[in-house]
Order: sequence, then C-alpha cells, then structure tokens
Amino acid sequence: MGDEGYLLDNRAALALDRLAALSAIFDPVTLRHVDALGIGRGARCWELGAGGPSVPRGLAERVGPEGRVLATDLAVSPALAAAAGGPIEVRQHDVAREPPPEGPFDLVHARLVLVHLPDRARVLATLVAALRPGGWLLIEDADPTLQPLGVIDEVGPDEALANKLRAAFRVLLTERGADLGYGRKLPRLLRAAGLGQVAADAYFPVAHPACAPLEIATVTFLRDQVIAKGLARADEIDRHLGNVAAGRLDLAQPPMISAWGRRA
Repeated sequence: MGDEGYLLDNRAALALDRLAALSAIFDPVTLRHVDALGIGRGARCWELGAGGPSVPRGLAERVGPEGRVLATDLAVSPALAAAAGGPIEVRQHDVAREPPPEGPFDLVHARLVLVHLPDRARVLATLVAALRPGGWLLIEDADPTLQPLGVIDEVGPDEALANKLRAAFRVLLTERGADLGYGRKLPRLLRAAGLGQVAADAYFPVAHPACAPLEIATVTFLRDQVIAKGLARADEIDRHLGNVAAGRLDLAQPPMISAWGRRA
C-alpha cells in the first residue's frame, strides 16, 4: 500500500502522541507474548511496521548485542530513526511492494499493520516465508467490529457523541481498505499458512490512562476528513475533545487479537 493509503501517517505532527499512547497501551501485551515464545539472546527479529521505537528497543533488550532487530516501516518516524544502533537496524521498507529483507528470522512481529493492507494475504505469506525453521510469527491486529464503541457504557449524550465519532473513524478506515474484522481471522489464517502450534488471545483496554491522549491525537488528526465527509460537525468534535480532556469519558479501544504460530 502506498503512503497515501494509510489513514494515520507516522510522520504527521500528532504521530508522536499517538505512538506513545499506543505503546503505553499495547507494549506490555506484545512483550509478554515475545517472552512466552522464548525470544532471547542471539535471536534475529523483524519488527514490521514498527511505528515508534519502543518495541524494537524491547526486542533489543532480549536479543542482546549478539542478536539482530530489524525495524521497518513504510514511513520512518524521527523517533524510530533515533533508535538505530547496537542490535537495532532501522529501514524504510514497503512490504507490499518490495522484496522482503534478508533473513531468516527467529521472530517476525507486526502489530496493527496487516489490518490496513489491501494485499494482506500476500504480505502474510511473505512474513511466513521469512521465518527460519522453528521461528515464530506473532501478528497482533484490532477487531473493531467485535467491539465498535468508543465508550461501552453509553449513559448519556457525551458517550453517544464519542460513539458517533468512533463510527466516523470506522468509515474512514473502511474507505482505505482496512478489514475491520481481521483480528478474529488470524488463528485460521496462520494455520492455513502452514504454521503449527497456533494460538491466540485478546486484550480489550477500557479506561486505560493512555486512551485519552490516543483519542485526542486521533480525533484531531482526522478532524478535517470527518467534517469534509459530513460524518460530524466541528462543534461536535470540539465538545468531544473537551469531554476527553476533562476526563469525563471511560474510553475504550477495540480488542487487539494476538495470534502466533511456528514454522515447522
């Protein structure tokens, strides 16, 4: 997918806030799975669609100086570029259009990436092929259709407005080719790709402290697109952002489904 196809550009002014919030919410889950898969000293890892530097740095701590962490992204953010050094290599790379980087890898990980790619089936096959025998593929993607609300306890107009804006976000994602029910498909897709020991779980954040800065950054970034398409008015967006900043809402994120499998 070209840079114009991704709804939330990692190089945009608000990207740093978004990436920091996503890291605060999801990094503990990701790294818990990495540890459970036994990724340790000397391992070779490919972090696809890294976004920010937190997961590459977490992987680098585990693989040590004798290991390798290749962090790639369609658009390398300044924060990710600054993480290069030691076992971490940072590279701009379009997995949908370019050959895969040299491997093989003990771990290939992608979080909140494949859901956005129109050619996600071919990309998944590329990731499987990049594994060494015995290597692990860990894919983590959201499933907004499984839980579509921004506030699950809709008790009043402020909560209803939050859910209206979350619905607008889903419209924009769908127009860009995102599969909003992709997360639930991951176990089946990993088995179909020939991986063994396939399993999965889901993490569903509700009222996490980082949900508020993530909401503010996302809604602010998408503000003009939402208004231009008539999905919400400017005054509604301003009211919602005020509610979030004041801490009036127990915000939720869609469940993130983590699925993993091993190459024979």
